[in-house]
Amino acid sequence: MFALTRKLIDVDSITGNEGAVGELLAQELSSLGYDVRKIPVEGPRMNVFALPPKVSHPEIVLSTHMDVVPPFFASSEDADKIYGRGACDAKGIIAAQIAAAEKLRTENIAVGLLFVVGEERDSLGAKIANDLARELHGGRCFFLNDAEPTENRVALASKGTLRVQLTASGKMAHSAYPELGDSAIEKLVHALERLLKMPLPSHPDFGPCTVNIGLIEGGRATNVIPDHARAQLLYRLIGSSDELRKKIVETVADLAKAEFTLEIPFTKLRTLHGLPTMIAAFTTDIPALSAWGEPVLLGPGSIHVAHTEREFVAKKDLEEAVDLYCCVAKRLLQS
Repeated sequence: MFALTRKLIDVDSITGNEGAVGELLAQELSSLGYDVRKIPVEGPRMNVFALPPKVSHPEIVLSTHMDVVPPFFASSEDADKIYGRGACDAKGIIAAQIAAAEKLRTENIAVGLLFVVGEERDSLGAKIANDLARELHGGRCFFLNDAEPTENRVALASKGTLRVQLTASGKMAHSAYPELGDSAIEKLVHALERLLKMPLPSHPDFGPCTVNIGLIEGGRATNVIPDHARAQLLYRLIGSSDELRKKIVETVADLAKAEFTLEIPFTKLRTLHGLPTMIAAFTTDIPALSAWGEPVLLGPGSIHVAHTEREFVAKKDLEEAVDLYCCVAKRLLQS
């Protein structure tokens, strides 16, 4: 499992460039005797769906994503941890899920494996897998154990995402005569200030809705009054976005135009009695995989080190995850 984790990390699979890691996974699973189907997504990008021999209708599928965020950096390890881009998000998870599927096979329990592309950008792989769900699992998949780094705790819910683009317009002029122009950047700054001060909803169980200003751009030169400016924001949702959308539009109405470019809904998830729980403040592919059964979210590693320059996963957490995946699969199938 540790060797496979490193092997996967060492294949650069930044979103949009997952073809090589898909081929590697297909080869690895075929060598283990799985019936592997490579599902085209875009160009060389593919999802990988695998079933044990003589199984056509899995009742439970283990799933996660193959893509990673930039920048790529190769693997390394010490006695306790494996490092590298994707170590916990989510290549160590892939290796743990394969190990769990192999362990379950020794007990004559068959689970499917679904590894998708594009989770870090737009869930394109998950959407295509969802369109083909009935063809792939015959309508018999009752449970989906999707995985992100949850520190081996079962997520009670996953926050949603609302991506907003603000665009401000102005009038160019010589910067020595600001009265002749209209600064789009000043408008944008004031609009952002208003949004940062705008109260956001909170839930006693799921926590607060939060916002991040991720990108700002605009202007022509330092001696030109800017005629255009743009910012992109991301809200983490704890419920419906309807009221939030209205407030955003009203708050910036006289300063900027608000466009909503992406929404992934807030999702409540299935839990299992007796297992530790958490709230996932991040989003997942689960809303795009609705045709793959009732979802459980559980995976090794911490989201706090994902997307960082020192991403890692603890080896003991990978080992623990194998046992947890087997336990969860058995409990779900018994139910």
